[in-house]
Amino acid sequence: MADAPLDPDALADRLAEVYLVVGPLYRRVLRAVERDAPVSGVSVGVRAVLDLLSRNGPMTVPQMGRAQSLSRQFVQRMVNEAVAAGQVEMVDNPAHRRSRLASLTEAGRATIDAVTSREHDLLRKVGGDLTAAEVRACVRVLGQMLAALDDVDVDAD
Repeated sequence: MADAPLDPDALADRLAEVYLVVGPLYRRVLRAVERDAPVSGVSVGVRAVLDLLSRNGPMTVPQMGRAQSLSRQFVQRMVNEAVAAGQVEMVDNPAHRRSRLASLTEAGRATIDAVTSREHDLLRKVGGDLTAAEVRACVRVLGQMLAALDDVDVDAD
């Protein structure tokens, strides 16, 4: 039966196929964002910070690092760049005196809105007559794959 759950070995084989697609996809998206940097004025790393703050509201650097599976040090450098560019400001954190929150400024909101609008235009070109159910399934599979790697420590390097 095609819709029955796969046994672990068959699942591992099929998920390996997903990695073979996700790797090149990630690299192409990264190159597209890098190509857009002169237009948008933000690096890939700063873009990730702005997007995260846009979607989630103010966050601490450690929260952003965990959410993106990036080291705190890298996120801190990107936040510092965004602060220097006037796109992010650090505000007091009512939950923790020593861990301030990064928050989008109006300039940061305008920047990430412009960047995501250009990206949305590119994504509209995806064909294949994809259905909402197929996209939901894709997100579910990728989410499960990501969750399986939750114990990988990005700061261990």
